Amino acid sequence: MPDTDLPDDPDSNDLADTRTAWAEDRTVLANERTFAGWMRTGMACIALALGLKAVFKDTDYPLIAKGVAEVFILVAVLIFWAAVTKCRETQKRMDDHDVEAQSHKRMTTLASILTCGALATGVILWLL
Repeated sequence: MPDTDLPDDPDSNDLADTRTAWAEDRTVLANERTFAGWMRTGMACIALALGLKAVFKDTDYPLIAKGVAEVFILVAVLIFWAAVTKCRETQKRMDDHDVEAQSHKRMTTLASILTCGALATGVILWLL
């Protein structure tokens, strides 16, 4: 793993190694931002499900409205776990130098909590 601290008189290899290390660190951080973006997208699907339930609560076909809302709850769960999977794959390919990547356990915990919340929201929507 290249060091990101440059010597007093760096040669071209030192500079190249440092640039590579910084690029890998930026990629690790970009991966985490992408993970957060997918988590937000999943939460938006849950919000959409809530909105659909609110908009169509007085419809003549409440089961259709509930069914469509449940589809978005399931999509949210799929998004949460797809984000964890892709983030893990990217982290396995990258070395972090000056930044510390989020642990797999933390990402899995977050996805698990959001999944439980999404499923609980789905149950509540169905019971209303």
